[in-house]
Amino acid sequence: MQQPLVDAAALAAQLTGPARLYTTVEAVPTTGSTNADLAAAARRGAASGTVLVADHQSTGRGRFTRRWEAPPGSSVAISVLLRPAAVPPERWLWLPLVTGVAVAGALAALGVRTEVKWPNDVLVGGRKLCGILSEKVLGPEPDAAAAVIGIGINTTLNAGHLPVPTATSLLLEGCDAEPTRVVAEVLAALEPAYRRWASGADLTSWYARHCDTVGRSVRVLESPTASVEGRAVGVDAVGRLLVDTAAGRRAFAAGDVFHLR
Repeated sequence: MQQPLVDAAALAAQLTGPARLYTTVEAVPTTGSTNADLAAAARRGAASGTVLVADHQSTGRGRFTRRWEAPPGSSVAISVLLRPAAVPPERWLWLPLVTGVAVAGALAALGVRTEVKWPNDVLVGGRKLCGILSEKVLGPEPDAAAAVIGIGINTTLNAGHLPVPTATSLLLEGCDAEPTRVVAEVLAALEPAYRRWASGADLTSWYARHCDTVGRSVRVLESPTASVEGRAVGVDAVGRLLVDTAAGRRAFAAGDVFHLR
């Protein structure tokens, strides 16, 4: 039986415990989608802090149901199931944003300098290295809702296998860290970021300091045929991107963002 590249036992020993965010860590060589697997587990009552890591996803996806796939062993998919109690629904929009900041910090610890693009991409020199997908899974009771946070990082993807020219990988950026270390750094950085979010703390200034989109001229694609241009000036209390346009300031909760030169 094929063994996963990530050492789940080592991760569990390092990251789980009575006072820690994580409770169990499982690693598999391949699956359809780690987010889908944990969403199903959440509906079955799986505990908060469950982590699933895969070397390959055959039906991985991003926002707007886009497909996301890379050759086996060239990326790592991390999904975390968490059950935030008593967090207002409007605050959930922040989850992919704080996750992006956490991933950027983790990759900096590996020697890779990244930028965070609102809402959920981590880039190197404008090239996508990591995508994030946060999903809310409803339970039988309103307070039983779970968050499944998915993080996909290109690790050893080479230039010949890039899905688009605007993608990159840790290998292409000069980082040869083992997959287990990559996952360990990401999960370690996610824990305090998640706790900051769950505590109800004001995130606007903290996030703006870490987001490369803030202060830039941008184009926000609202649909395949509609876009808005302006200057991104920050985020509001629920994580929406604030853009000063010719028609006034607008707040965007979703949409593809392009940084303009």
